[in-house]
Amino acid sequence: MKIRKLGVHGPEVSAVGLGCMGMSAFYGPTDEAQNLAVLDRALELGVTFLDTAEMYGPHTNEELLGRALRGRRDRVVLATKFGINWNADRTGLVIDGGAANVQRAVEGSLKRLGTDVIDLYYLHRVDPKTPIEETVGAMSRLVEAGKVRFLGLSEAAPATLRRAHAVHPITALQTEYSLWSRDPEGELFATCRELGIGFVPYSPLGRGFLSGEIRSIDDLAADDFRRTNPRFEGDNFQKNLDLVEAVKAIAGDRGVSAAQLALAWVLAQGEDLVPIPGTRRLRTLEENVAAADLVLSPEDLAQIEGVFPRNAAEGQRYASASMAALDG
Repeated sequence: MKIRKLGVHGPEVSAVGLGCMGMSAFYGPTDEAQNLAVLDRALELGVTFLDTAEMYGPHTNEELLGRALRGRRDRVVLATKFGINWNADRTGLVIDGGAANVQRAVEGSLKRLGTDVIDLYYLHRVDPKTPIEETVGAMSRLVEAGKVRFLGLSEAAPATLRRAHAVHPITALQTEYSLWSRDPEGELFATCRELGIGFVPYSPLGRGFLSGEIRSIDDLAADDFRRTNPRFEGDNFQKNLDLVEAVKAIAGDRGVSAAQLALAWVLAQGEDLVPIPGTRRLRTLEENVAAADLVLSPEDLAQIEGVFPRNAAEGQRYASASMAALDG
């Protein structure tokens, strides 16, 4: 497994990490034995960067990782997130970046993960009611207390990132990025590189859509949240599938899968990017890991750009309520 560094002063991690959300939330029924087998295999393959969050479940994903890493915690860089959760009746989201919530959340995550220290602790969503200086100031005290090693933000705008970094060094920014979600290109990438902040693309395979294996909305479980994602709805689905088919054709010429080509494209955007594709299947995990060794030439990249240019995807990347929770 190739190694990359998270930011100028951050830890070294596997070039491809593992997003664990889908093992416990949002994508329909899961099987714990299968999830544990995937986590075992990930470590065998040299994956050293695992990502979870308090809200995944909520709580159950952190508990899963706590069980999976018992006795081998030192083999991974473990990232988790706080600051967004469901309201009491699970009808909406509550964002809380207040100092008191920082302290409350970290204690729960440490206990569920079965560890004394979290390697990378992210603010999951920026709280518009709380100055980012207050949130990051409280997070920095966790570093001083030895409960957290590095700090990160998720879905933060460039101006917010600068303000946060002025309080305490931010090691990584986690934001959706893939062939069909290219908003970070430009100012956000430039800001991260200026400040020496690593970039962690989540959903680098478009929530599985870029694999080409989702052919119909009926391929998704009844309670899979992607059924309400604009890019999976109505006419958008077929238009986006047509884009994926073009990528799939290029991948076929290279003798790789569409997912591997799409993931290699993300990796080719810079050595400071560490994508965290998620999966619950061993075969998919092994495919994703192998993508780290796929080198795309300038001609390959130009060909992919030709069939899937920026802003080609149809539909917003989240439903309106979730889009409103993004910093910007």
